Amino acid sequence: MDMKSGLNAIRYVGIPEAADKLRQADRILVIGCSGGGKSTLSQKIARRFGLDYISIDRDVLWLPGWVQREKGEQLRLIRELIAQDRWIMDGTNTSTFDIRVPRSDLVIWVRMARLVNVWGILSRWVKHLGRTRPEMAPGCPERVSWEFFRFVWTWEEKFAPRVLAGLEKYAADKPVLVLKSRREVRDLLDLIGAGA
Repeated sequence: MDMKSGLNAIRYVGIPEAADKLRQADRILVIGCSGGGKSTLSQKIARRFGLDYISIDRDVLWLPGWVQREKGEQLRLIRELIAQDRWIMDGTNTSTFDIRVPRSDLVIWVRMARLVNVWGILSRWVKHLGRTRPEMAPGCPERVSWEFFRFVWTWEEKFAPRVLAGLEKYAADKPVLVLKSRREVRDLLDLIGAGA
């Protein structure tokens, strides 16, 4: 216990230990900045282990036309989803870490460099131009606005500290894997037999 802050130390694990945990895990939380590859990684792990794939963007946050659901409805949906037995959930919103993190067997933080995230959002925008990505709510065609670009550009400075504080507060004994490169993602997928 860190006496200065009153928070717990995060229990970071390496890729081999995380791969072992994934083979036994029923509930996995994947977090990180937009464009880093959370959704792609989550879907590959879901397929490999037969887990339900839950996208916060698709299943909780957005309604058609880029309209956000009311906060109370979002919370109700999250509570329903995390009550399920087996899932992998892709989404970072720290306001629900208090209920999502403790329910998870493993947390994977896809913590890529800023330019990797920017490249990710721009390349998926081009790939899905005028269409809705599979991990996004119906009726929300791919878009990149200046506000969204700025959100991704400043994510590490503005939002990573919130993620760290949330993990320190709610992860307790939960293993946390931080992936900082595409190579580390490939190494994890290779170890679990999910391919890159």
